[in-house]
Amino acid sequence: MSRALAVYAGSFDPATFGHLDLIERAAALFDNVIVAIGVHPTKHPLFGADERKALIAQIVGHLPNVTVDAFDGLLIEYCASKNASVIVRGLRVNTDFEYELQIAHANADLRPSIDTIFLPTRAKHAFLSASLVREIASHGGDVSRYAPKVVCDALVKKFAKK
Repeated sequence: MSRALAVYAGSFDPATFGHLDLIERAAALFDNVIVAIGVHPTKHPLFGADERKALIAQIVGHLPNVTVDAFDGLLIEYCASKNASVIVRGLRVNTDFEYELQIAHANADLRPSIDTIFLPTRAKHAFLSASLVREIASHGGDVSRYAPKVVCDALVKKFAKK
């Protein structure tokens, strides 16, 4: 396994400027980064996996060392299947750390060769979440300060259909 490949996973429903900031920072730290969209059969996201992949691919197009993929099942097993050696996780608040640390310990127990690194969000994104963006957009609010234009446009179209 190479330290050159990292995986940054999440639901990205939708991707925000906070997500993009972490992707760009991970791309600067590692030779290659996979943005891995988690697909969970019991969850009902606003955007389907293919829609999320397409949106993220557009917003990371300026990063040649970043690819976008989707997976189901355990993240740690996905990382092993891709020969990734690092999982990148973003932290906004203390409760994120407690949850993420528990998962990191379990992942290390399952696959000791795969490390987890935590990147704190930038202060300007600390309050930002995809659920907040969805909520504001669902009421016709302007989310252009929270998400890239392509995501904002997709949100407008999505909520116009509802």
